[in-house]
Amino acid sequence: MTDPNVTGRGCSAAGPGVIETSGLAAGHAGLPVVRNLDLRVRRGEIVALLGPNGAGKTTTLMTLAGLLPPIRGQVRVLGCAPGRHPHRLARRGVALVPEDRGLFPGLTVAEHLRLARGREAANRAGGRRRVVAVVDEHFPELRRLMNQPCGLLSGGEQQMLAVCRALATDPVLLMVDEMSLGLAPKVAHRLLSVLRRVAVEREMAVLLVEQHVHLALEVADRGYVLSHGEVVMQGQASYLRDNRGLLASAYLGGTALT
Repeated sequence: MTDPNVTGRGCSAAGPGVIETSGLAAGHAGLPVVRNLDLRVRRGEIVALLGPNGAGKTTTLMTLAGLLPPIRGQVRVLGCAPGRHPHRLARRGVALVPEDRGLFPGLTVAEHLRLARGREAANRAGGRRRVVAVVDEHFPELRRLMNQPCGLLSGGEQQMLAVCRALATDPVLLMVDEMSLGLAPKVAHRLLSVLRRVAVEREMAVLLVEQHVHLALEVADRGYVLSHGEVVMQGQASYLRDNRGLLASAYLGGTALT
């Protein structure tokens, strides 16, 4: 069961962090997978959440997105406790690109983007222009595929669509789970460069879960390394890149390093 004493219920004026957690424990059926997580993500920055499989990265994203209740600790996303209301967070400006991309094989590229904007908004002339503008700005190669069913796209094209769909909602916070999974390095670089640009240009907060550590640290501002559910290393991306030996040790969970 979720601890009834979990703090941070309701909403308040957002502080400097778009995401702020303190002592967060999260997991499934009351069993913590993540423990004592202190995490902050600010507007205009990319934060990489790194670690081996089973470290608790996806569980953290699901909790921040309101798909799992926190077990204990404090958590605020855009000034609110996520609770179990992902639709409310989405309306406030939270977008999640899940590991499986969350696409519908039978729907076309255009239909996915119209759904992202909402039927009423997307059917208006301004809404249609906005959808096309998002494609042209970030992934113009999707323009020729607008009437193509998603199931016929390549893996890279599907990931472009998943990111484009999220950006079409004009999020304040974008969370992406395993951006590069199954993609060629060139395609992964392309996608990550888009995240870097929108974080700066839109002052968007980005929390990135990524299996390719050094690829993530090329675009991130800061990083946290999880091992066995706890942070074992954190710091500026440049520090993590320059200390590969310490990073490898932390990644394997040998020593807690900050």
